[in-house]
Amino acid sequence: MKYTRLGNSDLTVSRICLGCMGFGDAKSGQHSWTLDESHSREILRYALDRGINFFDTAMGYQNGTSEQYVGRALSDFARRDEVVVATKFIPRTQSEIQSKVSGQQHIERCLDQSLQNLGMDYVDLYIYHMWDYNTPLYDMMDGLNRMVKAGKARYIGISNCFAYQLAKANALAEREGFASFVSVQGHYNLIFREEEREMVKLCREDNIALTPYSALAGGRLSKHPGETSKRLAEDDYAKLKYDGTAAEDQKILERVEALAKKRNVTMTEISLAWLLTKVTAPVVGATKPHHIDGAAGAVELTLTDGEVAYLEELYRPHALVGVMAQNTVESAGDSHVWSVEK
Repeated sequence: MKYTRLGNSDLTVSRICLGCMGFGDAKSGQHSWTLDESHSREILRYALDRGINFFDTAMGYQNGTSEQYVGRALSDFARRDEVVVATKFIPRTQSEIQSKVSGQQHIERCLDQSLQNLGMDYVDLYIYHMWDYNTPLYDMMDGLNRMVKAGKARYIGISNCFAYQLAKANALAEREGFASFVSVQGHYNLIFREEEREMVKLCREDNIALTPYSALAGGRLSKHPGETSKRLAEDDYAKLKYDGTAAEDQKILERVEALAKKRNVTMTEISLAWLLTKVTAPVVGATKPHHIDGAAGAVELTLTDGEVAYLEELYRPHALVGVMAQNTVESAGDSHVWSVEK
């Protein structure tokens, strides 16, 4: 495993971040394909053995049981100062808004609940899961800064935002002396490259770490034609994001497959090796040990400039999907019900 600095923080993280949305009680959450605690612990321990020290979860994953599984496993298998733990919170609910719960109060309540779930005194990275159009930006940045000052979060990150929003938030933080965002977790992979329009350039110039989710497009970038999995079959949200462009994306998948065969590696390794040329640490989910092996192998794989160009050549612009598509609706002033999903 290789390691790097997370943006403008002093956190040293593995080049692979283990995404923990696949862990948690399936009966209490949104997904039928998640792992129970025993199997989650096996994956978490194996990830630690392969050198992964960066773990990403959220209070919204399986109603907090992902956080619980992650916290208990890391407590048993690692020292707290040896791992970097990130978790996320969602915007205020309508009932909170009607009850006059402020953005600052909401953030503290969410983080306290996450810390209880994790069994920890602090998180290394606290992530604003998706933009809250119903709460003033000042309240959000002030609330996050208070958590950093209280020692409950070492640094803050953001997910599912536009580049202008990130730039605006960090400008406010600089003006007010607040903690600023050191990382952004957006939707970015070989078959969805819209972050390259503005976000990648902003982060490169301001040294903000890119830690994208959906690094393997819900498994699509790791599967040969005809191969499937429980998640591919049952993850309706991933289908929403990718089924509409399946025909054009298939041409890119075929190139991934061809290059994997030529280099005698897996499609996972090719897809992640490409992404690692662009970002700090992709968030990669795993429900089997060989998923960890593929991710770790990608860190050691160096693609040539020609191979990178070969993989990128057929990409065509995609429409925004998922949370970011919802953000465009919300920013236009339409009503919206937030999802805790990515």
